[in-house]
Amino acid sequence: MTDNGAPSGSHANPPVERDMSWLNRVSPRAATWWIILRVALEERLVYRGDFALGTLMRFLPIVTQIFLWWAIFQAAGQGNGDAATLRNYSYPDVVAYYLLTMLSRAFSSMPGLASGIALQIRQGEINKFLIQPVDMIGYLFLTRLAHKSAYYSVAIGPFIPVFILCRGYFPGWPDATTMVAYISTLLMAFLLGFFLEASIGLVGFWFLEVSSLLFVYMLFSFFLSGHMFPLDMLPDSWQTVVRLLPLQYLAYFPSAVFLQKVQGPELIRGLWLEAMWICILIVACRWLLSRGLKRYSGYGG
Repeated sequence: MTDNGAPSGSHANPPVERDMSWLNRVSPRAATWWIILRVALEERLVYRGDFALGTLMRFLPIVTQIFLWWAIFQAAGQGNGDAATLRNYSYPDVVAYYLLTMLSRAFSSMPGLASGIALQIRQGEINKFLIQPVDMIGYLFLTRLAHKSAYYSVAIGPFIPVFILCRGYFPGWPDATTMVAYISTLLMAFLLGFFLEASIGLVGFWFLEVSSLLFVYMLFSFFLSGHMFPLDMLPDSWQTVVRLLPLQYLAYFPSAVFLQKVQGPELIRGLWLEAMWICILIVACRWLLSRGLKRYSGYGG
């Protein structure tokens, strides 16, 4: 026994503490973030078994979409839907695009993030971030990263057979450079979606209820992110406006990159603009948190 009553020997310290001892010596902050991420991931893996069935059910509406677009291309091609094109998109291109947008949205969508932040502000739950040495934005980011990791690990099961069944709609695998660009757009879509919705949630410091603001955002996002149709099909004047917004990077841009509808200088420009929007939203998110905490008041024990 030790002086404080703990058993002596190799079992004196919990396994987690022994495993993290080296990381604590290198960077205590990194050790804290790793523990938060691991605990959040373990919690989500316990109760996220419904992800597989839920993800599979989300693919069912694509059957309706396939028939809808087939009718549109039949009308455009006067009975020869495969040969018809709309704004450089053939019928197989559109079906492939729609499948890819579902994958893009799996990275960029952040269900419950904005409303959850506003709720914590309204109920005073953010007090814990004021008295503990844990950054609120960093904590939320790690929990969302754990959420997505758990989702991908389970949802990949339904994704694979759906894409295999629909492989005939795809033109084939893009080249290595395009694949690297595509993966980069997915990762940046995750960052963009997180900081965009976190910023909306932090508006709760000024307006305790952000449901109306969130509804307006979701409405615009559904149409202007390219989730319903390729943004290339918009009139040129509308495309100019839409391409100035960050919403296109949530669904349209990754899908267009994979299908090689965006190439060369336009691809490089798009990647730089997406990175720029992420930086802008990170700064906006931090500014909203800093200003919001200055006007925040918490009472009670």
